[in-house]
Amino acid sequence: MKDEIQDTKDFLQDISDTIHYFVRDHVPSDLALTCQIVLKFIFLAGLVFAIDFIFKFFVNTIIKQFFDKEKYPIIKSIYQSRITNSVVHLGALNFAGYALFSVFYRHPKSFTLLEVIVNLAIIFVIAGMLFRALTAFRNYFVIKQDFYKIMALNAISESVKIFGIFILTVIGICTIFGIKGGTILGSLGAITAVLVLVFRDTILGFVTGLHVATSKSMKVGDWIGIPKYNIEGNISDISLLTTKITNFDKTISTIPTYDLLTTEIKNLQVMSESNTRRIKKSIYFNINSFKFLNDEEIERLKDINLISDYLESKIVELRKEKESIEHKDKIINGRQLTNIGVFRHYAQKYIEHDPDVDQNGTRMVRQLEITPQGLPLEIYCFANDSKWERFEQIQADIFDHLLVASKEFDLQVMQVSVKV
Repeated sequence: MKDEIQDTKDFLQDISDTIHYFVRDHVPSDLALTCQIVLKFIFLAGLVFAIDFIFKFFVNTIIKQFFDKEKYPIIKSIYQSRITNSVVHLGALNFAGYALFSVFYRHPKSFTLLEVIVNLAIIFVIAGMLFRALTAFRNYFVIKQDFYKIMALNAISESVKIFGIFILTVIGICTIFGIKGGTILGSLGAITAVLVLVFRDTILGFVTGLHVATSKSMKVGDWIGIPKYNIEGNISDISLLTTKITNFDKTISTIPTYDLLTTEIKNLQVMSESNTRRIKKSIYFNINSFKFLNDEEIERLKDINLISDYLESKIVELRKEKESIEHKDKIINGRQLTNIGVFRHYAQKYIEHDPDVDQNGTRMVRQLEITPQGLPLEIYCFANDSKWERFEQIQADIFDHLLVASKEFDLQVMQVSVKV
């Protein structure tokens, strides 16, 4: 092995000497040194590029044999992130550092400068390899469809990149000027507060990304609503500093990522996944249209199938109560049926029998607090289809019917209010 290394050194030195003497014999003396250095650099660069190209082709050809992401997701992730390219680059640069002395042994001053350049290149390649490793992890989780880990990795990778660039800059300065790293880092103590202020959003974004990923409260693709900004749409990207939301009107909203911790977020994805969506809508009735029902009106309403049994049972119940009441001929004495009360029961029965209403969810018709616009009668239930178009049709069908049906009860509609 030592003999092979020595043979390589001798081979490179022989070529270097050939270039050296050729230039000396054919180029004017005042340009000879410059031409020798340039030609030797071109030779070394070409040799390194050739080695890099050959090994990269060889490695990628082997990797492609395991390109099936279902069988080999790790290898697929590594290939997509181009880590293998960084490994090959690192090997080629190490060869360059090894061959540098053999090629430039006649030019020690140039050797020193080129050694710094090669070392810098190695530092950048190692940094790039680490960044690509993070990308490989992300690609793997994309293949596995693990969006929460992707979110955590996004926060980590963005933070690592920012601080990595800072550290890389310090190492680069130390390499170029020959300064000890401790000297530079020691001087940073005086500006720690400034650095914290500069990286405030970065730190908050990092913490938010980890919190959201570990709590699994939301992920890319979720349907969310942010009342503070009047935003509703799907999360398209969560990065270290910003979160992008694609609104339903095809616009894109961008908010600071740390707002995911400090702002009220409504995650509506569960509703979408369960294929149900809440209906919460009120009909406002004019209080002046409310009245007790007399016997003739009750008999007329008995023809309504949904409440006929209810009316029969209530009439028997109320008649028994009135037998022991004085002045029972006075309609106000004792309990009586009202048009709003019977309609409320009718609306309850209607949504209970509606096939488009989720039978396992809450189904309720209730009176809310009286307002200057009238008495709100709220319909609370869940449509069994969360798709926007179908949901709106189901909701409209329910209220179309109830608004018209209220006329049968001599009720006057004042206003309709929607709560999202």
